[in-house]
Amino acid sequence: MLRWILLLALTGSAASWANLEKRTFCVYDPLGANGSVFGLSRDYSTAALEWGVDLNLRAYTDEKIAIDDFKAQQCDAVLMTGARARPFNKFAATIEAIGGVPTHSVMRSLIQTISAPQAARLMEEGRYEVAGILPAGPIYLFVRDRNVDTVEELSGKRIATFEYDEPSIKLVNHVGASVVPSNSANFSGRFNNGSVDVAYAPAVAYKPLEMYKGLANNGGVVRFNLAYLDFQMIIYKDRFPAGFGQKSREKAASMFDQMMAHIDRDTAEIDQKYWIELSQENVDKYNEMLRSVRIGLRDEGVYDGRMLRLMRRVRCQETPAAAECAEQLE
Repeated sequence: MLRWILLLALTGSAASWANLEKRTFCVYDPLGANGSVFGLSRDYSTAALEWGVDLNLRAYTDEKIAIDDFKAQQCDAVLMTGARARPFNKFAATIEAIGGVPTHSVMRSLIQTISAPQAARLMEEGRYEVAGILPAGPIYLFVRDRNVDTVEELSGKRIATFEYDEPSIKLVNHVGASVVPSNSANFSGRFNNGSVDVAYAPAVAYKPLEMYKGLANNGGVVRFNLAYLDFQMIIYKDRFPAGFGQKSREKAASMFDQMMAHIDRDTAEIDQKYWIELSQENVDKYNEMLRSVRIGLRDEGVYDGRMLRLMRRVRCQETPAAAECAEQLE
């Protein structure tokens, strides 16, 4: 009801309502219409009325189907994870580069920077435009044996690896572990039943996917950001009014704290007994391993070098004493 009251206040007449452009926004949320991401999309759609667009929201629990519908042009806009957004905009998708975003504050700075008007040209690629980025939290290693807490101990372990995620496959191979092809629908089940030794996931997966069953009495969650999950809104830019993308990016950036509240809540759901704290020596080993793989993926054309340089600059603003800030590593 509030949405329609706002609509009438904005438009002032039925004629103005008729002039609104009707578009379909397909939203991937692992929890569907009951999820926090879909809930924020409702708030976002109210703001879009001010920009002349009436969005019809569709909830998807299967990300691939949402993307396939977007490719088939059944959706004018789609919300997907950054790793899946690479075919539409490699620059923005590189935000999920392994080891690239160590803290929430680095993620905040990145989103603010690339949502500014000065970065608008980087948000467009062909007929696609990135119309907003939302944080979804760090990606952690979930291990069935908490003694597996070093790079060396990952060797030989079976790791549930998303089959579409080239960087993760490269990383698993790099540490000498075994790739067990998985997807968002089955990775947690494989971890819980012991088909794999290790899985990677954000905190939001812990409770709804019952990953505590796989952790049981001997498992743990390594408190180290392998990467930082994000959601990206991709649109067919020719189907939206001029300037829509910029307004949309700024709106999404303004929702950072709302998303952080959900991330903090999900992280707090993980039982304290499961957290594995790394020594500084092991943190350094993880960072060096991830940097090596990250640069290799840049050289192979998977990651965008411009985004990697921006990420390094933001990291060094936050931690200028870090070893990478004294060298030209990326």
